[in-house]
Amino acid sequence: MTITGELRGSRPRRTPPRLRITSLEVLCVLLVVALVFQDWLVAALDVPVLRTASTVFVAVCVQAMPFLVLGVLISGAIAAFVPASALRRLLPKKTALAVPVAGVAGVALPGCECASVPVARRLMQQGVAPAVALSFLLAAPAVNPIVLVSTAVAFRDAPMMVPARFVGSLLTAVVMGWLWTRFGKSEWIAERALRRLPDDDGRSRWAVFAETARHDLVEAGGFLVLGGVFAAAFNVLVPAAWMETLGAQLVLGILVMALLAVVLALCSEADAFVAVSMSALPLLPRLVFLVVGPAVDVKLIALQAGAFGRSFAARFAPMTFVVAILSALGAGAVFL
Repeated sequence: MTITGELRGSRPRRTPPRLRITSLEVLCVLLVVALVFQDWLVAALDVPVLRTASTVFVAVCVQAMPFLVLGVLISGAIAAFVPASALRRLLPKKTALAVPVAGVAGVALPGCECASVPVARRLMQQGVAPAVALSFLLAAPAVNPIVLVSTAVAFRDAPMMVPARFVGSLLTAVVMGWLWTRFGKSEWIAERALRRLPDDDGRSRWAVFAETARHDLVEAGGFLVLGGVFAAAFNVLVPAAWMETLGAQLVLGILVMALLAVVLALCSEADAFVAVSMSALPLLPRLVFLVVGPAVDVKLIALQAGAFGRSFAARFAPMTFVVAILSALGAGAVFL
């Protein structure tokens, strides 16, 4: 047998697969441990504080989950079956008029904050003016029916929170669009965000629907759990005297709630259930929380920096923060 024949007849050695520990294995181990030591865990955790915290956590998650699921399904359907060029065809040619139209279009095109960033980028790549795309980016996750219905369910005892949130969020989107029309510069946006792309990327519509819905559910679900944990901790760890002091100092309460909205980065379809749990605060600081959150938070800043460049995010996010607070205060003065 020749050397060539030996080489052909030989088979490459298969390296044994390395053991990889993923989140699934960790979850299984934790479930087994919980089942084995369930009696001890129940006895150790059966304290009033933890019972209260667990009740608040479950209440927030259970009430918000239907709206979250419905929102991601609609978001996936829009990404798959509604081309971004449809909005472009409906917009007025004059940018100043197209900005409020794009803001109102957010009512009919719901989606979470995560989904609005790629949609806005897609609109820019299809020739829509940046100011118009940015107005849609801010409006879609804040004024759509899913968010408004969830707000109405959460604030049953304060129904005027719904129009106040709608007007404050829409005003934020429109004002930011007009400000960008007047002062924005194209060089602040990364070139990749303005590069024209074809409508069809080769994937089937159902594949786009499944991928978008899965992505939004995983992203938003994680932030919903985070919001539930925060609401539970907020109710049991923050002394009532602190909340009474914060509620008595309206300006401080507004600033604190605005900063919390940025840091917590909650999903707009579930944040109302977190806000309603802060019952010791007046309605106005909680309205600021609901208007600022979908417009600017740490998650959105990171997404905007990745999609449009850091130069854009460094200018757009601080201005949006200020405009959202002022818009919420204006809407609150009218409706609350």
